Amino acid sequence: MVSHNYFVYILTNPKKTTLYIGMTNDIARRLEEHSENAGNLSTFAGKYFCHLLMCYERFSSVEHAIAREKELKKWSRDKKDALIK
Repeated sequence: MVSHNYFVYILTNPKKTTLYIGMTNDIARRLEEHSENAGNLSTFAGKYFCHLLMCYERFSSVEHAIAREKELKKWSRDKKDALIK
C-alpha cells in the first residue's frame, strides 16, 4: 500500500505578528517557496514575510488535511498560539 503525506502548517513572520496556515504534500519544497516569496506583495505570506515554520501536522488523507486546514483558519489567534506552544 502506498503511503501519502499531506501537511498542514503554520508560518509566521520574523516579528511573530502574523500567522499563515497552509496545506501541502511536499513541506520542504513549500517552505522554500515561502522563503523565496518573502516580500512578494502578490501573495499573503509574501506580503507579510511569513516564512518561519512554527508547527505542522502530518496526514495520510488529503481530505483530512484540508478539513484540518479549514478548522485551524477559523480558530482565534489565542487558540492558534496555544497549539503552537
